[in-house]
Amino acid sequence: MSKRSTEREFLKGATIGGDKPFFLIAGPCVMESRELLDQVAEQMIDICKRLGIFYIFKSSFDKANRSSIHSYRGPGLSEGIKNLEYIKSKYGIPVLTDVHEVEQINALKDIIDVYQIPAFLSRQTDLLEAAAKTGKWVNVKKGQFLAPADCKHIKEKIRECGSEKYLVTERGASFGYNNLVFDLRVIPILHSMDIPVIFDGTHSAQLPGGAGNITGGQREFIPDLMTGAVSLGIEGLFMEVHPDPPSAKSDSTTQFYLSKTERLLTNLLKIDRLVKTGMVDID
Repeated sequence: MSKRSTEREFLKGATIGGDKPFFLIAGPCVMESRELLDQVAEQMIDICKRLGIFYIFKSSFDKANRSSIHSYRGPGLSEGIKNLEYIKSKYGIPVLTDVHEVEQINALKDIIDVYQIPAFLSRQTDLLEAAAKTGKWVNVKKGQFLAPADCKHIKEKIRECGSEKYLVTERGASFGYNNLVFDLRVIPILHSMDIPVIFDGTHSAQLPGGAGNITGGQREFIPDLMTGAVSLGIEGLFMEVHPDPPSAKSDSTTQFYLSKTERLLTNLLKIDRLVKTGMVDID
């Protein structure tokens, strides 16, 4: 098995990398309502406390990359800032959201703990540089069009700005029309460059444009995809969760049921501990 990334000090005194347990980024795909954010945050905090998982709350104020012009995008930046401030203040947890424009980075710098760069913008140098220069952690979704070795350029751009706070999230690669595939080789390749790896189990189950004017997906494969990633010793997991995914305003086919999340994370954590503590020799 390939080495994992170097141990690093993370947020709020947590440590990631090496043999440390995976951390979790999770929340509803888009900010549908304050009530939804409260419901998901409360339950995810309880779950992660019971399991001993370091938790970062995620939700988007704008889904700029939608299949249809008529699809719900979110409440916008101004309301999004208020929502993130509310969650962070009420629960005392780190928060993450995605940014699409350089101007959004400065507006969010006093609120969020991690900037997320969307996959389709993973090569946008100005966006990467602006996020890195804030001194915050930057989580870059690996573009569906990128080979894993190309992520060295992402790392180099952030380091050139004087920051070592970089993460790369694998979320599948384009495989023909309307399909993604998760290639497990991505993880050891990124680890060989000493890049902390997060696996996005929900977006990796997407079928882009596969449902006509919306993105389809195969939610039933999310546990299998996440199991494969965890078996290779990743540093973090990303998943979008919702109390009623079929009624969600975004990614209704791939958000995971909130009610099923604790059981899945419990099983994944067992695999993580077996792999990272050396109790199972898989070399």
